[in-house]
Amino acid sequence: MGRRELRGFNPEALAARRKKLGMARQDIARLAEVSTKTIWSWETGAKSPQIDRLARVAKALRTTPAAFIAVPKGQRTLADLRAMAGLTQPQLARDAGMSTTALQDLERAETRLTEHKAELLAHALGLTPEIVRAAYERARVRPPGAPA
Repeated sequence: MGRRELRGFNPEALAARRKKLGMARQDIARLAEVSTKTIWSWETGAKSPQIDRLARVAKALRTTPAAFIAVPKGQRTLADLRAMAGLTQPQLARDAGMSTTALQDLERAETRLTEHKAELLAHALGLTPEIVRAAYERARVRPPGAPA
């Protein structure tokens, strides 16, 4: 299954962080185990990163993936919260003690978010259940055809 584009990815923030630390693209590529071309394509906006690879790059840049994802607080969905934490669906599902399919359904708001699941996700993401519930609700009330 292919991965979708990372919503809110900010190429300029990535380039600015690398330059602020005085690191070359080659340095980041080596430390994060990605190609120099990958770093270039992300920084120029030619491609959007996969979250697991962005998490490695963020670690090499001594920050978190959230530093490179610009989604306003009032617009963040569960998928955005997961990406900002640097987690893939299988990783978050494992950490929250649920199946990947169950998490996918919650991210798309195709199944009800119970209080128990909100608490599990909040714990795994290091957030409050209120933030998780609000993010779920944004996906639930999104316009028809809009991505979650």
